[in-house]
Amino acid sequence: MGSNVKYQILIADDEPSITVGLAELLELEGYETTTVNDGKEALKQIEEKPFHIALLDLVMPGLDGLQILNEINKTGLSTTVIMISGKGSTETTVKAIKSGAYDYLDKPVDPNRLRTIIAKALEHQSLVKKNKELEQKVQSLSRYNDMVGQDEKINEVYHLIDAVADTSASVLITGESGTGKELVARAIHQKSSRLKGPFIAINCSALPRDILENELFGHEKGAFTGALKEKPGCFEMADGGTLFLDEIGEMPNDTQTKLLRVLEEMSFRRLGGTKEVTVDVRVVAATNRKIQKALKNGLLREDLYFRLSVMEIELPSLRERMSDLLPLINEFLKIFNERNKKEVKGFSPECLEVLRKYDWPGNIRELKNLVERTVILCEGDTVELKHFPKHILAAPQKKRGESIELGRELQEIEKEVIFKTLKMTHNNKTKAALILGISLKTMHNKLNKYYVEDADI
Repeated sequence: MGSNVKYQILIADDEPSITVGLAELLELEGYETTTVNDGKEALKQIEEKPFHIALLDLVMPGLDGLQILNEINKTGLSTTVIMISGKGSTETTVKAIKSGAYDYLDKPVDPNRLRTIIAKALEHQSLVKKNKELEQKVQSLSRYNDMVGQDEKINEVYHLIDAVADTSASVLITGESGTGKELVARAIHQKSSRLKGPFIAINCSALPRDILENELFGHEKGAFTGALKEKPGCFEMADGGTLFLDEIGEMPNDTQTKLLRVLEEMSFRRLGGTKEVTVDVRVVAATNRKIQKALKNGLLREDLYFRLSVMEIELPSLRERMSDLLPLINEFLKIFNERNKKEVKGFSPECLEVLRKYDWPGNIRELKNLVERTVILCEGDTVELKHFPKHILAAPQKKRGESIELGRELQEIEKEVIFKTLKMTHNNKTKAALILGISLKTMHNKLNKYYVEDADI
């Protein structure tokens, strides 16, 4: 009887005899109850105290049960609502159920039905809470700052960021276009002691030499025609923080020479200036070029490369970390659903199969653009192949994954796939279950079965 004491139940009905009778019955079962006889007081109680269950009469003075339910839905309160309905209120009861009421009780209330519904409602509430906690746990497992993914290759990147973040070392980030190099640079900044300082980013490939040097080092008033006032450059703006030089391999050679001097002395002159400006800046650079080829062809100065690459972080392409495809899709769906006021829940199995076999030359940036496009085009809650651009549907479908020897027992193949998936996720059963498309309970059941079989051998 005492096991239900932790559960708080509100009983709201304009007939005192009903509230008193229900309270006595539930208190005998070990629940704690609060009774009220009008709707406004019921809502006030719910807002002030976290009730597990609210038994609400459909017809009450002040506010009726349906109005209270709508207020609970608006505020996101976790109270589970069970309606109490009299004769002739079937239509309103159906409306309440559609609005989110867990169940209903007819008057006069059957004590056995009351006990059953309360028990089931509490069990349902517990399951909802566990699912939400699991969802949050999975999300946290797949997130690192603003980066999403838990593949083994991206995990190595996280470890390198942790190692180098709170040091003064320059960092060179390499990887194909669209792999998220600026996100890595921002993560390094955010995890460093320079967090409160500025993060300034500049794309070295987007500007001609003269404009690039002006952006980097600034200029004095009158330095050139049109220089009507002095202008600080990126190095000055990043003082005390981090400067991210994207696509460093596209920087003109003579500008690379000037940059090297600044990196070595942390001082420079503005264009047209005579005074040395001293700064305290941590430089993080990035390039999508193959380093050795860029060095050999003279596109990247060797001395600048060695100065920048105290720590070198290589980002994997999306095709090298395909186990992160679904978490990335889900992340982008949240962003673009909110931005476009849509409620797209996911991609059809056929769509996911195409995406898994696609080569992703544009990497994560291309995936992000695809998800935005499909969210805009999708009229229902599921993305279909018709929403894909033609070039993805027409692209050669590459085979991926483990090869399976034919002629083996299905159970043996299943066991191998589960164990290899666990190895890939570093024995993270929650993550492995998500990848395999099974529940965590099913995963545990299958593992228990296989461990017993192995013990018998």
